[in-house]
Amino acid sequence: MYQSHEFYLRRCIEISKDSRAHGNAPFGALLVDKDGNILMEQENIEITEKVCTGHAVSTPRASHEYSKAFLWDCTLYTTAESCAMCAGAIYLANIGRVVYGMTERRLLELTGSNEQNPTFDLPCRNVFACGQKEIEVVGPFSEVEVEAAAVHEGYWD
Repeated sequence: MYQSHEFYLRRCIEISKDSRAHGNAPFGALLVDKDGNILMEQENIEITEKVCTGHAVSTPRASHEYSKAFLWDCTLYTTAESCAMCAGAIYLANIGRVVYGMTERRLLELTGSNEQNPTFDLPCRNVFACGQKEIEVVGPFSEVEVEAAAVHEGYWD
């Protein structure tokens, strides 16, 4: 049974807390099928000088486990709006909908110029608009944005 967007986003926030507790950047994401079943959850993977693509979006895993036709009917939930890299991966994986808690611009306010996460001020809607398919984007959600941002407090200092 499909839950509310806020339900899944709050689960993403819990995943982001786990990510931070494990020493990684405080991001969380999950993939939901068309019936509301959570297929996978992903916290951030440690970003190092040799691994720059460890974002919380579970797109690489999803594209290995599910067909593009199946993923088109899925929703990717994430604490923060997808960055340009993740938006490209979402597009290529053929995930049909993205729902996020806080904007990339709000994330930039939190991270500042921290070299671990040199955040773009580039909405994922803009990235998707340059493509050939219409990926639905839903967000931000003021109801959860404060909660999502709170997990970042003190992390980027």
